[in-house]
Parts: sequence; C-alpha cells; structure tokens
Amino acid sequence: MPTERLAIPGGRDVRASLDGENGEVVLVACPPHPRHGGTRHDGRLTAVSDSLPARIDCLRFDYGPWDEGRGERTDAANACAWAAERYDRVGCFGYSFGGGVALLAAAETAFDAVAVLSPVAHLDDGTDVTAAVARVDAPLWVGYGTRDTTVDAERVAGAARETGGTVETFAADHFFVGQEAMVGERVAAFVDDSL
Repeated sequence: MPTERLAIPGGRDVRASLDGENGEVVLVACPPHPRHGGTRHDGRLTAVSDSLPARIDCLRFDYGPWDEGRGERTDAANACAWAAERYDRVGCFGYSFGGGVALLAAAETAFDAVAVLSPVAHLDDGTDVTAAVARVDAPLWVGYGTRDTTVDAERVAGAARETGGTVETFAADHFFVGQEAMVGERVAAFVDDSL
C-alpha cells in the first residue's frame, strides 16, 4: 500500500501519512498522548491501517505543539476537514488519548463511523470525553482491555452501551502487547462494515 506524507492545513504544524490511494473512503486515525511518545507511527494505529481493506485509506497524523488537549482537538478537526474535502465517506479512529480526541471530534463533526480503543474519560484540560459520547451520531465501536489500569475506558464504554454503541473487551492491559494485529483486525472489521 503506498504512503504519502503531507502537512495538514490549519495554522498548527501537523504532519500526516496517508496510507492508500482509493480516494473514496478514509479512516482518520488519532494517535495516543504526544507527551508519552504517541505519534502516527504508534503500533495500534499502524495495525488498524494495515488491516483495513484496500478500498479504505487511512490518514494517520501527528499533533502539533502540545496544548493540553485543546490544540490536539483542533488538529483532529483539521485532519477530518481535510479528509472530508477529498473523500465521500469519512470514519474516525483513536487510541487512548487519541480515543478521547476522536470522540470529541465526533461529537462536533458528522462521521460515517467512529471507533476508539482504550479511550481516556477526560483530556488533560479536564474536558469530559464520556459526556461527548451521547452526541456522537454515527455507528460507534469502543474496545478496551479488561486489565487496563492506565485509563478509565470502562466509563466511556458504559456511555457507549447506553447509546447503542458496540463494546468489545479484550483480555489485555492498556497497551495490547502482542495483540496489536488482532485488535487492528477487529477495528478494521467494524469500520469496513460501517463504511
């Protein structure tokens, strides 16, 4: 699958990788916490991208300068706007901090599908991710590890259950060590069905 490197417009230094060349359907992937090494090259994001069928491209991006969640939400919104200008259907995915960013973006923007893996319940600036779940108007998938002690993903999963979202648990901790390919396949299957 070809990968194109590009910059996302919007006033912040946001670099991205576009995997694929379909041009009709895309999944925008939000990385984990940038202050803990989260980038567009994260193993969970690349596993999802690698598992997507050829008809679905994947836009993985890095956040611009750290801004406690506010600027990172702007970065996600700009990446999604870039994708919406070029694709007929747009989905959003995020892992950990990126899961929170993806859900907040989905609460403000129309998507065709939203999938999050081990999402945080709050961003660093205090924004309540769990409350945003009710405003997501798209098929929603939440996955998390039953041994996750890093984030309170169960809170977000509970909110997703209340709104009819799909929740899937894994016998894993927050990082899904050795299970990235399997988790990527589960996310890709949901996205493929929804998009």
